[in-house]
Amino acid sequence: MWSRRIALWAAVLPVAALVTWDAPLPPPAPRPAPRVTERVLKPVERPIRAPEVVARKEWGADEDLRSDPVTYTGPARAVFIHHTNHPDDYDCADVPQLLRGMQADHVLRHGWDDLGYNFVVDRCGTIYEGRGGGMNRYVQGAHTTGFNADSVGVAAIGDFAVPGSVPDALVTAIAKIAAWKLRPGTDPRETVRLVSTNDASRVPEGDPARLRVVSGHRDIVETYCPGEALYAKLPEIRAEAARLRQEAHRPRRAAHDGARGPREAAAGGHPDR
Repeated sequence: MWSRRIALWAAVLPVAALVTWDAPLPPPAPRPAPRVTERVLKPVERPIRAPEVVARKEWGADEDLRSDPVTYTGPARAVFIHHTNHPDDYDCADVPQLLRGMQADHVLRHGWDDLGYNFVVDRCGTIYEGRGGGMNRYVQGAHTTGFNADSVGVAAIGDFAVPGSVPDALVTAIAKIAAWKLRPGTDPRETVRLVSTNDASRVPEGDPARLRVVSGHRDIVETYCPGEALYAKLPEIRAEAARLRQEAHRPRRAAHDGARGPREAAAGGHPDR
C-alpha cells in the first residue's frame, strides 16, 4: 500500500512543480506615488546699503603708526556705543584734527596698534572710518575689552553728561552704522549671547554674557561711557536701526511698478476691471 502511494507521489510531484513554476505571476502591487515635498526658501536679506563714510585718507590717518597686521572677525553680532570725552560744543570742521589726536593717543599712550573704534561719529552726523583694514570688512577693534570679536565699536565725539546734549543727527548716524554692519537676521532691539575673551570686563574669561545687540560700553565694563545722555538714547538708536533694516528689506514700489504696463504705471493705479 505505502509503496504504491510513494510511487504515485513520485509521478505527480514533477508535474506539480512544473505547473507551479510555469503559472503566470500575480501583477505587482501598485507602488505609492512619490511624495513631492515643496521646498520653501527663506527670504534672503539684501545687504544694507552703506551710509556715507569719510575715509581714513580724507581725515589724515597716520598709516605709519600701524604696525601689527589687521585682524578680521565674523559679521557683527553686537554694536558697542562709546563717547570720547571731548567737550560737546566742538566745531565739526575740527573733527579730522581730533581724530588724528585720538589715533596718536591710542597708539602711543595706550599701546594699541591703531585707533580703537571701528567708526567715529560727530555732532553733525558725519560718520568717519576709524580703525584701518577696510570699512566694508569686519575689522576687530580695541573698543570693548573681552568683546572685540564679532562686534563693532562706534565712538561719538563728545561728553554727553547732561540731557539735551545729544543731537538727533548723531543718533541717526549711529543707527545707520548699526543697521549696516549687523549680520543678517539680527534685530537691533533684541539681545545676543557673547562669550568674554579676558578678565578685564565684568564677565570672566570664558563665561557667557547676555547683552543687548546695541549696547553701551558701560553695559560690560566698569565705566561712565558713553555718558548719561547718550546712554539714555540707546532705545531710540535701536528702534531707528531696526526701522532702517526693515525699510531696506521692504519690497520696493518701483520694482512693482516696473512689472505693470506702461499706461498703468504712468497713471499710478490699476486699470479698470
